Amino acid sequence: MTEYTGGTIRIADDVVAVIAGLAASKVKGVASMSGGITEGFAKRVSGKNMTLGVNVEVGQVEAAIDLRVIVEYGVRIHDVCRALQNEVKETVEGMTGLKVVEVNVKVEGVDIKDKGNAKKEDNEQRVR
Repeated sequence: MTEYTGGTIRIADDVVAVIAGLAASKVKGVASMSGGITEGFAKRVSGKNMTLGVNVEVGQVEAAIDLRVIVEYGVRIHDVCRALQNEVKETVEGMTGLKVVEVNVKVEGVDIKDKGNAKKEDNEQRVR
């Protein structure tokens, strides 16, 4: 097999961010990505919701990824974050060929899903 050396390949930061965001969404225990108030508004306006809560730095052969997430209530946060780091690293490296030097995870919240209790309480009368 011969190698072609007639040019360079550059993968855009947004491409790596989308890959990382999709990989993160597959991890059990991650309720959603967190973009904060200003980033969340900017991404809604620009239509780039797949990269919400994902920041990347991409070089020629390496990438660093920062994730901001909201986890589900009741999960072991440390375990979810380790699984998240591994999934994102493996997926980005597999799809891009870049070496992921770090995946930093910041947990910004816990999603507490009410299992129908709110509807029950709303229907009950407070006074008789």
